[in-house]
Amino acid sequence: MSEKTIFKKIIDKEIPAKIVYEDDLCLAFQDVSPQAPTHVLVIPKTTSLKSLDDVDESNQALIGHIFLVIQRLARELGIAEEGYRVVSNCGKNACQTVPHLHFHLLGGRGFAWPPG
Repeated sequence: MSEKTIFKKIIDKEIPAKIVYEDDLCLAFQDVSPQAPTHVLVIPKTTSLKSLDDVDESNQALIGHIFLVIQRLARELGIAEEGYRVVSNCGKNACQTVPHLHFHLLGGRGFAWPPG
């Protein structure tokens, strides 16, 4: 059996996190190393999705749910009106460091384009 990721440990409440949203399908918490005034990670509770590469038709409802949660959080956190960015890094060249699908919700400042 593989070792739990830090995100799975947060889901299991084995390590603390500043949780801003939770339901049966996903969890959202503040990033410990924020890259913007608002930086929240939104993760599915399932551990079978390591990155966007693992998403298929069977996950459509889950991914749609996560994006509705992101939209709700952007409104609740006061970043929807000015704008926000949603990022999912996929693989080592994109700097994905935790092998668990996750989305960064960033806002509260302006962003440049291209991102990097």
